[in-house]
Amino acid sequence: METESEPYVRLATLRQLHQVVAELNTARSLADTLQSVADGAIAGLGFELAAVNLVRPDGDLVVAAVAGSAGAEALMAGRVGSRASWERRLSMGERWGDLCFIPYTEGWVLDDDDVPQWHTAGPAPRFPDEWHPMDRLFAPMYTAANGNGELLGVLSVDRPRNGRRPGPWGQEALQMYAFQSAIAISNARLRANMQRALVRLEREQQALRASEESFRQAFEYAPSGMAVAEMGGDQHGRLLRTNDALCRLLGRPASTMRRMSFSDICHPEDIGTLLRTSAEGGRAELRLLRRDGTYVWVSLRNSVVADTADGPRFLLTHVEDIEERKRHELQLAHRASHDSLTGLPNSAELRARLSARLCSRPPSALADAYAYASAGAGADPRAPLGFAGEGPEPFDGLDGFEGEKPRPTPRGALPFDHHVHLSAPADGAADDGAKGLAVLFCDLDGFKSINDRFGHNTGDAVLIEVARRLTSGVRDGDTVARLGGDEFVVLADGLGTADAQDLAVRLRNAIVPPIRVEGRAVRVGASFGIGWASCGMTAEEVLESADQRMYVEKRRSKSNRRAAG
Repeated sequence: METESEPYVRLATLRQLHQVVAELNTARSLADTLQSVADGAIAGLGFELAAVNLVRPDGDLVVAAVAGSAGAEALMAGRVGSRASWERRLSMGERWGDLCFIPYTEGWVLDDDDVPQWHTAGPAPRFPDEWHPMDRLFAPMYTAANGNGELLGVLSVDRPRNGRRPGPWGQEALQMYAFQSAIAISNARLRANMQRALVRLEREQQALRASEESFRQAFEYAPSGMAVAEMGGDQHGRLLRTNDALCRLLGRPASTMRRMSFSDICHPEDIGTLLRTSAEGGRAELRLLRRDGTYVWVSLRNSVVADTADGPRFLLTHVEDIEERKRHELQLAHRASHDSLTGLPNSAELRARLSARLCSRPPSALADAYAYASAGAGADPRAPLGFAGEGPEPFDGLDGFEGEKPRPTPRGALPFDHHVHLSAPADGAADDGAKGLAVLFCDLDGFKSINDRFGHNTGDAVLIEVARRLTSGVRDGDTVARLGGDEFVVLADGLGTADAQDLAVRLRNAIVPPIRVEGRAVRVGASFGIGWASCGMTAEEVLESADQRMYVEKRRSKSNRRAAG
C-alpha cells in the first residue's frame, strides 16, 4: 500500500477497495467469488501475494484461490491444512483487531506444519516496520463482524508493495475487506445451494412427470381393469378414475363409473367381502353388476396409496375377469358332488348334507338336561332352557340403568349352540304330530331285467326319467340324490309319520307309469323305506336304517303279491 501520510493516496486506494468489493458480488459462482477475493487483495489492498483458505465440511481448510504468483498457485492450490494447525496459527503472534500477524522471529516454528505456505528467506529488516519475507499476516473471515459467527475461511496476504507492515489504516482496510469477502462467500454459497436445489427440484419434477406419464399409460392401456377410488370422508369409495378395460368389462362408460362406487354394483352377498378388502387392502373375489343386468366374477387386488401426513388417501384397484375360471371351478365342484348321469346329488353330497343336520348329542341327553335344568332352577317347563321361570329381576348395580340381571346357566343345562336338533317321531301306526327329517330310501323293482334285456342305454334312460319324476314330486327345499345303481334317497324335512308315508306313495305312483325309450315302453316299480334322521346318529346309521326298512317293505310287497296270486 502507498505511503499512508499522503491523504490523496488513501482516497485513491479507498476507491480501488470500493471497486474490488463491488466486483466480489458480481461473480457468477462460488469459485469465481473466491478468486475475486484473492485478486481484490492484490488490486485494492496493495499486496503482491494473496491466498484464500476455505473451511471444508470436515473442518479442515483448503487453498481455494491464489493470486499474484503462478509458482505459488501451482504449489498451494487445492492443498489442505488441518483445522488444528490453523487454530494454532491464529492463536500466535500479534493481534491487530481481528487480524493475526506472526513476525518472522516467531513464525519459524510453523515451517514444518501441514498448512500450505509460500515463503522465502531474506535479510533482517533495516527499520522497525519493514516487511520481512518470513512475516505472516492472516485475516480470518467470519459470518458476523468483530470475529463473531462461524469461521468461513482465512485470507492470507504477503509482500506489501511499499515494503512496510500495514499501519492502522491498512489494518482497518484489510479487516473491512475480509468481512465483505465473508459476506460475498456466504452469498455465493447460498446462490450455489439454491441453484443446486433448483436443479434437484427440476430433476425431481421431471422424474415425477415421467412417472405420472408412465402410470397414466400403464393405467389407461392395461389389458385388465383398473380403478382409483377415494378413501375417507363423505365420498369414501367413490370411483375417481377408471380405465377402458374396466369400462368394457362392465359395459359402462367412464362418465357413469365416476358417479358410483364398487358397492353400488357389487352382488349383495359379496358386500361384506368388498368392505373388508376396501378397508384393509388385499385381494378378494366377488361379483360385479354389468350394465345388461348380469353379474361377472372378478378378482379385486387393492393397494392403499398413503400420504405420510394425512394417512390413506386413495385405493388403487386392479380388476381381473375370472368368469371363465369361476365357471370351470363351479363345473368341477358340481361334478364332484353330483351324479354325472342324472345330475342329482351323489352319495358323497348326500352324506355331507345329512351330516350337516346331525350332531353327536342324542335326544335323550337333551331331554334329561332340560328336565334337570327345569327342576334345579325351579323354572317353568315352558321357559327357555337355561333360564329360571320366575321372570327377570331388576338390575340396580348401575345408577340410571334399568335392565335385567343376566342369570348363570343352571348346572346341567345346555347352552344355546345355534343348532336345530333333530329327533324322530314316535314309532307306531298313530301319528303323534311330531315333525322330523324323513329319509326315504328308494330301490327300483324290475330295473335289472330291463338293463339286461334292452342294454345299458335303455337302463340309463330309465334312471334319468326316474330322477326327473322324483325331483318333480318333492318340494323345492327337499333333496333327491342318487346313492348308486338303481337306488335313490329323498331327504324331506318337517314331515310327520303320515306325511312321509303319503310322500312315499306319491313318489311310487309317479314312477310306476310306463317309460318310453327308443319307441318301446318299459315299466319299473319302486320300494320305499322310511327312516328318520336323529341327533346322536351318524349319516351312515341313518341311511342303513332307511335301507333296512326298504328291504322290509320290499319283502312285504312280494308276500302280498304271492298271496294275491
